[in-house]
Amino acid sequence: MADQVLDAKGLNCPLPILKAKKALGTLPAGGTLEVLATDPGSIKDFEAFCRTTGNELVERSDDGKVFRFILRRAA
Repeated sequence: MADQVLDAKGLNCPLPILKAKKALGTLPAGGTLEVLATDPGSIKDFEAFCRTTGNELVERSDDGKVFRFILRRAA
């Protein structure tokens, strides 16, 4: 279970990323954030976000409607 959950369903790019960045900033290093999104573009967005920020994309899944991402804050 993640330390914090961010419900970004119904939001389009770039809002899920911006809200995730803000939420990760409130977590300690190594803390985890679960993000729920409905924007199909969020898959590539979160992959790129983690590559460029050094945060880790621990897990990614979807049920066909909602995309779920688990991010771990970098040290």
